[in-house]
Amino acid sequence: MNFSLIAAFGWLIVANVTGMIPSRYKHWPQAYVLIALGLPILVWVVHDNGPWVALAVFLGACSVLRWPVRYLLRWCMAPFRKTACDSGQGG
Repeated sequence: MNFSLIAAFGWLIVANVTGMIPSRYKHWPQAYVLIALGLPILVWVVHDNGPWVALAVFLGACSVLRWPVRYLLRWCMAPFRKTACDSGQGG
């Protein structure tokens, strides 16, 4: 096991422990720090191990950071959604 995978597993452990600690702000400050630290580690894993291993690490990180990923997907999909007001249905 190389150092990039050790760093990725260490990140996953820290992220899980951070999620267990009670937070006043629903863990958003911790999520920002974890994302800022996790992206360079993910690039390092891609560089050392290839895209398939990095995809597994990315999916593990997404399982830990469920809510930021959910909000990001909602934000990205918002321009493509149609509402009743947009389609002329009225109401």
